[in-house]
Amino acid sequence: MAMFQQQEEEKSESREEVERMVEKTPMSLGDPVATLAAGSVLYSWFNFYVRGNKQRGIFVGLWAPTLLAAASYLQQKDIITRFKKGLSSF
Repeated sequence: MAMFQQQEEEKSESREEVERMVEKTPMSLGDPVATLAAGSVLYSWFNFYVRGNKQRGIFVGLWAPTLLAAASYLQQKDIITRFKKGLSSF
């Protein structure tokens, strides 16, 4: 029984540690870009269905994957740069 209590305590400590790390983590580039991508999808639907401008709706709809791909590329580039800096310090 004591072993199960110890495991539960360790799990709660690790959860608390994760929560502290999440609070300390700065907002990444992807957070506002994801919001912009969702906005572009909504604007695309507005153009396509409400205004009836299908070409513009499709064009604006392509902004979302472009924004997300660009943000992903920049985040990966940043991770690789930090990783290389970390390896050079050894």
